[in-house]
Amino acid sequence: MIPTLELINILLPFLYLLTFSAYAFDFYNEKRFLANSKRIFLFTTLIVHIFYLLIRTIEFDHTPITNKFEIFSILAFSISFSYFVLELLTDVRGTGSFIILFSLMFQIVSSLFIEHNYVVPEVLRNRLLGIHVISALLGYSGITISAVYGLLFLLLYKNLRANKFGLIFNRLPSLEILEKLSFYSLMIGFVLLTAAIVIGIVWLPSAFPDFSYGDPKLIGTAFVWIIYGAGIISKIAANWYGRKVIFFSLAGFVFAVVSLILTSTFANTFHSFY
Repeated sequence: MIPTLELINILLPFLYLLTFSAYAFDFYNEKRFLANSKRIFLFTTLIVHIFYLLIRTIEFDHTPITNKFEIFSILAFSISFSYFVLELLTDVRGTGSFIILFSLMFQIVSSLFIEHNYVVPEVLRNRLLGIHVISALLGYSGITISAVYGLLFLLLYKNLRANKFGLIFNRLPSLEILEKLSFYSLMIGFVLLTAAIVIGIVWLPSAFPDFSYGDPKLIGTAFVWIIYGAGIISKIAANWYGRKVIFFSLAGFVFAVVSLILTSTFANTFHSFY
């Protein structure tokens, strides 16, 4: 399977590049024939990527989460998959290039530097751990997409305030739709992050002898979850809308990124197992 694996590893960045190019070309030129075909490009790329991840799992007998470049590939998939689900739910197709660009960058780095490693700690072969990590990555992907839509909201808002009615005004959805897309993405991310936390609470104590609920990464994730949960409740109960929702989404994203960087770089955590 190794030759097939290597071939798909080389192919994936080109598929993401093709998909990104289709969405970007349609954004700038709005060609009717690309309205449906670009979604087919994305769907095909996701299917090939799923096949690739399954082959790696079977070939190396572990979920592909054992090094940062495997995780980069899962991040590339997670971001595009989350966007694909969102596009199906909303049928808003004009923002894909801004999202898929992240998948393209992650997959390029992954394909260039990924390692083929048979020897990993036994705990990394556990499928529940794989589900836990992938759920968390999908959750953070949803949060990332929410932040991207938040930035697009602010960009369009700034253009409207300045009476600039150019390409951004003509191609992007309305402020109301961008706000909804940001909130829906946040909801998807929150649900998946919740699933990751529940799996972690139930399973991780038995998997790691040195497990502690005071682990810095767990505390950071819990704070991210609480912040976004409070934002969702405020949106629904206090009827938040417009820039309030967007600023909250962006503030939560900044906190999540800073938390991940600090806990991964400086903190002593049992999560550092590869």
